[in-house]
Amino acid sequence: MTQSVLERTGDQVAEAARKASRAASAVGDALEDGVGVARRVAKQGGDAAEEFIDDTTKRLQRHPIETVVTTFAIGIAVGILVGWTIKRR
Repeated sequence: MTQSVLERTGDQVAEAARKASRAASAVGDALEDGVGVARRVAKQGGDAAEEFIDDTTKRLQRHPIETVVTTFAIGIAVGILVGWTIKRR
């Protein structure tokens, strides 16, 4: 009887160890997949930002007068908004 209990306990411990090993492996795989996804997203975001900067640079070079006028208008608008906000207080 004692031998039977010890054998069952040993079997249960071995089964628990196998399940824990499988769970740890699954968690490791999920973590590895998550890191891969994060790296891809970061690379795509960096590529998109670089492309946006390149497009903006080319557009500014093609339309320099529009750029100066737009910048001036935005500056005036921000100045008016700041002045209006300060007056309200």
